[in-house]
Amino acid sequence: MNLKDLKLIYQENRKEIKNRDEIVKELRDILGEKCVSTNNIDILAYTRDSSLISLNWTIEGKIAGLPEIITWPKDEEAIIKVLEIANREKIPIVPFAEGSGVVGGAIPIQGGIILDLKNLDEIIEINEKNLTVTTQTGVNGMNLERYLNAKGYTCGHIPQSLYTSSVGGWIAHKAAGQFSTKYGKIEDIVLGMRIILPEGDKITFEPIARAATGPQLDKYFIGGEGTLGIVTKATLKIWPYPEKRNLISYAFPTMKDSLEAVRETLRENVYPAVVRIYDADETARHFEHVEKAKDKVMTVFVCEGNQKLVDLEDEITRKMCLKNSGIDCGEDPVEHWFETRFKVTETSMFPPYRIVADTIEVSVMWDNAVDLYHNVVETVKQVKGNLLITAHVSHFYPNGVGFYFTFGGVPGKGMTEFDFYKSCWNATIKAVIHSGGSIAHHHGIGINRSHFMEEEWNKGYDVMKKFKNVLDPNNILNPGKIYEKTWKNQGGNE
Repeated sequence: MNLKDLKLIYQENRKEIKNRDEIVKELRDILGEKCVSTNNIDILAYTRDSSLISLNWTIEGKIAGLPEIITWPKDEEAIIKVLEIANREKIPIVPFAEGSGVVGGAIPIQGGIILDLKNLDEIIEINEKNLTVTTQTGVNGMNLERYLNAKGYTCGHIPQSLYTSSVGGWIAHKAAGQFSTKYGKIEDIVLGMRIILPEGDKITFEPIARAATGPQLDKYFIGGEGTLGIVTKATLKIWPYPEKRNLISYAFPTMKDSLEAVRETLRENVYPAVVRIYDADETARHFEHVEKAKDKVMTVFVCEGNQKLVDLEDEITRKMCLKNSGIDCGEDPVEHWFETRFKVTETSMFPPYRIVADTIEVSVMWDNAVDLYHNVVETVKQVKGNLLITAHVSHFYPNGVGFYFTFGGVPGKGMTEFDFYKSCWNATIKAVIHSGGSIAHHHGIGINRSHFMEEEWNKGYDVMKKFKNVLDPNNILNPGKIYEKTWKNQGGNE
């Protein structure tokens, strides 16, 4: 295989390592022979993340980014030494774990060295009195959850990517799990971290319940996507494994009715662990066997925890559903959801048929939620070549919700696949901003959203860039993400 035969998408700002052989030798002396690779097959494995457009490119013999050296450090000291070399030689470093990100966060658009953290895979300890687990961040999500379950606990963080994501990836992208309504997002779960800064210094935030010791500096590193530092250890909240679980589903006439039922449930200080609303189109795709849900909006709930509390949550949830015209569909739709919740084959089936598809998650306060849904759907429908725009709502809070949109289509005449992809993305995000929403809920910024960050953050965007420049003066850590408008530089051309 010759990588030079593949079309490179992000090549405008790529920086080749001029003295690569010398750097490789130095890295092997530090990390060991087996922890450094320049083999084509290894390099190819790190040219992409799980962005759906990259699957289209793979089929066409294209790659997103092209690193030159792959490394697998085994401990923090090895990471520090790699960073020292990178700073000295001004080589880009891309932290990498499971590669399950879907917005280009781990794509090495400027080349450089991949820093794969999978060797940091030790689950260090459970503190049963504090209800915490301390773990290295290369630990796979499902491995952590299975370990906790065997000890009688759960982390409560169950993303769809549980089998293919890591603790470090969760922290990097501000991830959310399927049970977030009860347990929160990862920023609610993290209590402490150890971070290696871009120039090799270590900073430790010890786990604390609450503190009034100035600004919460630790929170600034959550969602940094490997641009501000490398999180090597984290202490997370855990909960006793629930003793009871109730499954509830209702079908509603409209999205508005369903949203109101959930909003009024949360107002009662009742938090089902799982709440998911599927618009009529997604209901038809996923619950076509449920006759009561035909042409309606399916909503599923999972209440879990202490038996008496679960029974009370069940009672209040059902009351609010009936109040808002819900039709009881029983446990079967929820059981079906449990059976299929980790299957992601639907969208991966599109590329062989030349269909370009993706999913986009955003958030919004309750008072704008219904308008945001309709505005996004109507706006994306207008994109030339679009065939599909549907939504479900999968994350709920007392003050707002997280929407998850899916689009799919084929490029119109004169458009490349990437042009169409970006048009749908941009149409979605512009409609979200117009509707008073936030441009990201849990997948992060990566490449796809970076050109909207200034509009999202306003003057805070300049502060973010200053913070990045102070911590990473040589701009070695994951350059081209969050603070740089990569898509704008592309100009819409492949």
